[in-house]
Amino acid sequence: MPELQRLVVAPTQCQKQQIFLTEAQQHYLCRVLRLGAGNRFIAMDGQGGWYVSEIEASLTTATIIESLYVQTELPIALTLMAAMPKGSGFEQIVSQATELGVSCILPLKSDRTLLNPSPRKLERWRRLAQEAAEQSERQVVPTILDPVNFTTAIEQTKTLDAYCYICVARGEVPHLLSCLLDRDLLSKTAQLSPPQLLSVVIATGPEGGWSDAEVKFAKAAQFQMVSLGSRILRAVTAPIVALSLVASVFENKICV
Repeated sequence: MPELQRLVVAPTQCQKQQIFLTEAQQHYLCRVLRLGAGNRFIAMDGQGGWYVSEIEASLTTATIIESLYVQTELPIALTLMAAMPKGSGFEQIVSQATELGVSCILPLKSDRTLLNPSPRKLERWRRLAQEAAEQSERQVVPTILDPVNFTTAIEQTKTLDAYCYICVARGEVPHLLSCLLDRDLLSKTAQLSPPQLLSVVIATGPEGGWSDAEVKFAKAAQFQMVSLGSRILRAVTAPIVALSLVASVFENKICV
């Protein structure tokens, strides 16, 4: 099969072997990609379903020709809690975190956070996650939650049966990699299978780092303080380094 263009659709668009395309999707397929009636693409419903689909003569609908089975997801549920950097830095975090397999992104308002995103910016982040999921052949489009303050986010993790880590720039703390290679953690991962997955939460800080009060609060909530190395990383860089370590450990685990 030749390589086909991928397009994320909402599950509600798929009805009785047909996909009802939105105007924006029609424009993208027919005007941008210059596809027409009879041409095929892969529709991804963002929940694990992949469908080879053929554009119908009306150009407003597509017929589902074949369902595909693919496995591109991490064998864990990975949540990134990232303090929002100023400017457009969070856009980079969203796109690259999606490529690395994150399941959920929670933007944080920390003591040193300056950004207060508008609803329009939130919508842009969600659109970037969808585009990155298409590009990286994800089965699932990660959830981008509304921003919350640091303490609220930490409190929310108490309802999860998760391994929680907070990345700090200084101090005598173990490296994240050594924590991820813990035998108990890896053995627990091996014992679980979809839909039940091990949950891992990674928290990364803002420009200037976490405040002492924030670190103390996270520690009291059973977050493990971890390092990402001996160098000070930018607020945009730290999430990518942390998620790369997580993806490497757990993808390697399912390959050996």
